[in-house]
Amino acid sequence: MNHQSDIYDGLHLRNLSTHNSNKQQSQNTVNIPDSPQGWDNLKWLGPSFLWMLSAAGSGELLFTPRIAALYGYALLWALLAAVILKWFINGEVGRFSVCTGATILEGFKQLPGPKNWAIWLILLPQIVVAISTVAGLAGAAATAIILVSGGSVQLWTVIIIVVTAAIVLLGQYNVVEKISSYVGIARTVAVVAAAIFVFPDVRQLAAGLVPQIPQNVKYQEILPWLGFMLAGAAGLMWYSYWVEARGYGAASVKGQESIDPKQLNPQERKKLRGWLNLMTISNTLAVVGALLAALSFLILGGELLRPQGLVPKENQVAETLGSLLGDLWGPFGFWFMVAIVFITFCSTVLSVEDGFGRMFADGTQIILQGFGVQGRWTNEKFLQRVYIVVLLVALPIAIYLFVGEPVALLQTAGGIEAAHIPIVTGLTLYLNHRMLPKQDLRNWHNSFRCGFATPAMLV
Repeated sequence: MNHQSDIYDGLHLRNLSTHNSNKQQSQNTVNIPDSPQGWDNLKWLGPSFLWMLSAAGSGELLFTPRIAALYGYALLWALLAAVILKWFINGEVGRFSVCTGATILEGFKQLPGPKNWAIWLILLPQIVVAISTVAGLAGAAATAIILVSGGSVQLWTVIIIVVTAAIVLLGQYNVVEKISSYVGIARTVAVVAAAIFVFPDVRQLAAGLVPQIPQNVKYQEILPWLGFMLAGAAGLMWYSYWVEARGYGAASVKGQESIDPKQLNPQERKKLRGWLNLMTISNTLAVVGALLAALSFLILGGELLRPQGLVPKENQVAETLGSLLGDLWGPFGFWFMVAIVFITFCSTVLSVEDGFGRMFADGTQIILQGFGVQGRWTNEKFLQRVYIVVLLVALPIAIYLFVGEPVALLQTAGGIEAAHIPIVTGLTLYLNHRMLPKQDLRNWHNSFRCGFATPAMLV
């Protein structure tokens, strides 16, 4: 995590322009650096680790215990299917940025058809997701702080939204993210240890591997859980920004507006394959870590909440989740879990505000430039500030004060994410099919095989 500042401070958006013959000639001489080797690989795990942390706030911490409390282990198969799917999509999103040095939205604007149609298809549904997610996560965090300080959930929700946005706007996100990273590690260790302590009969878990739909199932519970598991559609696209900003592969070449991997010589493509191997391993480690935490929360919910009929809901989210460790380790466990709930939800709000601010600024810039607009309204930093203040502060506060139900808000956002993920998947696969060379950079299984044929890469 020593290079997190590179991820956030060094982010810049580059426009993916039409490739004419002159640019193709210059791209043939692009000198892509060699991928890191040995222990140096550990310095490049930041994008995937940040992606793993951004997934913790809803899919793992909130909805997984809810699903376990309602249905036990009957949907374990769905959890595993969602994790495998997200691993695959995340790898394809990262593949595009590694090979071109561009963000995924910059790629979507190159798709054939009406100008920027794919950008509109991405951004419009995500407006609702952004507002609902910020409001819901901040409201869930507020249920933790009122257990300590008192006051109303509404007041603390407003304070959390304003303070987290100010941290992002003032550029202090890196310090908070570093602290949140340590908390995330502590959370994972604690819940895994607790899950081992109450581990169920293996046959119970094995029964959940058989695809089945529980009786009296509520799809409004399942869809948000699957939509947010590991990451929603937006979170998957954010991975492209983190990979691009960290300088993986083609993104490490400065002074290039874009790189067409089809125009690279064999030596440069070989270097890109090395970066793809690193990205694949990094992505896989993040997914395994997130899966371990998700399985632990499923076990804790099934063993501790379900027998008592407890379901994390609305203004009792933190209190109910606190009982996961409180039932095992007494008052210390309860308050430790409450602290985890508060910091996890707050750090996820920070990630959401930062990620959505960047994504909407990028997309808006692309759309306005398509209409020939120039000047202030195509300035990335200006657009990002506008979106944070209006879309990610003012509107979430208004919506929360009107609705007042954090779980319901997150269910709305998660349902949209579940419906949006197939769209992001289809667009990304088609984009990679069009823009990446088939023989050595397009096929994900080649990177997976190459990456894991050399396990000594990390040692």
